[in-house]
Amino acid sequence: MRIEAGLTQGQLAKLVGVSQAHIAKIEGEKVDPRLSTVNKILQTLAGGRGKKCGEIMTPGVIAASPRDRIGKVSETMVNHDISQLPVIDEDRVIGMVTEEGIVRNLNPEIADELVEKVVEPPLPSVPEETDISIIRPLLEAHPGVLVTRKGKLVGIITRSDLLKVISSIVGPTVT
Repeated sequence: MRIEAGLTQGQLAKLVGVSQAHIAKIEGEKVDPRLSTVNKILQTLAGGRGKKCGEIMTPGVIAASPRDRIGKVSETMVNHDISQLPVIDEDRVIGMVTEEGIVRNLNPEIADELVEKVVEPPLPSVPEETDISIIRPLLEAHPGVLVTRKGKLVGIITRSDLLKVISSIVGPTVT
């Protein structure tokens, strides 16, 4: 996208307010930039292109029921290397179960207890046609944003998804 925009690393760096060397390190996947830097790069490169949440979301969200056992949900989280799951009841997101919430409630019987005991408020949600510029501030305050289609959960966007977008946009180091 940087190349499509006709920008050199130096020009992008100036627009974003970082050094050209930092852009080169990001493109070469030598550093993980701060979220604020990712936001500035996205705004510069994708702002005018109108990327939509449906284009960058991770589809097929794994979810839990409030009646699932915490042990089962914990195993799912470990097996899929995820730190949070939406909790869905009758096709409606009612909250989240997170690693932190489980750890906060640790006790000898927790594996047999129900998710409803540790459910936390849901992440913010947006329709899939929402421009990604809208979710950047949400990701500064929340670990993810749920993506919906006609009110039904269809995907999730996390901070790491934005980093994946940046790395796919800028590709390998080009000077």
